Amino acid sequence: MITIEQLIGIVRDASRWMVTDGFEIEQKGGYENIVTSSDLAVQNFLCERLAAMMPDSGFLCEEKDVNDSQHEYTWIIDPIDGTANYSRGIDQCAICVGLKHREEMLMGVVYIPRTDELFHAVRDGGAYLNGQRIHVSDRAFGNAVLCTALPVYHKEYADVCSSIIVEAFCRCNDIRRFGACAPELCYLAMGRCELYFEYLLSPWDYAAASLIVTEAGGVITCADGSPLHLTEPTGVIAANNAANHLEMLAIITHHL
Repeated sequence: MITIEQLIGIVRDASRWMVTDGFEIEQKGGYENIVTSSDLAVQNFLCERLAAMMPDSGFLCEEKDVNDSQHEYTWIIDPIDGTANYSRGIDQCAICVGLKHREEMLMGVVYIPRTDELFHAVRDGGAYLNGQRIHVSDRAFGNAVLCTALPVYHKEYADVCSSIIVEAFCRCNDIRRFGACAPELCYLAMGRCELYFEYLLSPWDYAAASLIVTEAGGVITCADGSPLHLTEPTGVIAANNAANHLEMLAIITHHL
């Protein structure tokens, strides 16, 4: 079994494929859905290294339709969460690697190379930022900051998502939109924000960060309040505590 220290080392090694100005950009489905040559290089590197260390493990990855998740252990990988940010030189873009054991996340690493912030968690072992233990804040809903976004790949749902965001904004302190799921969930885990909502995400967006949230004392579920899906797309709600999660869930349920 790989250790968290080994996984962190592999993720840091993979980041060298992100630290370059010579990447190429291709559209996967319009301007809003792109892939860079760095995405592909990072994913290839991670899959090769992790497969060599755990030959019987499967992979669920964003690029190239890699979906071999019917294993006892499955790596869930987003080589660059926030590719649009990455392509424009915006800091919030991260390498995300999670290890799923059956139906539970076992390890999670989220690394933001441009700020050198590496978040990690092991089940029942706490959550950490650059080796220092982190925890969610204790702010109430009225003083909470909500990280969210409109559904860029499903703009037909923009109106209902806007209604949810506006109602939450009127009840909480403020909103933020950093443009990358995993960094935002990690910010929640360390107390920079308290709420998170997106209408529809893929597992590689949130899997690694979900363990960091729960190990930091937070709550994360599907948008209907059910346990988080780890192998299929879903809406996601997260909060720093159960009361704030319940209030955010009530807002979403009212509009959906």
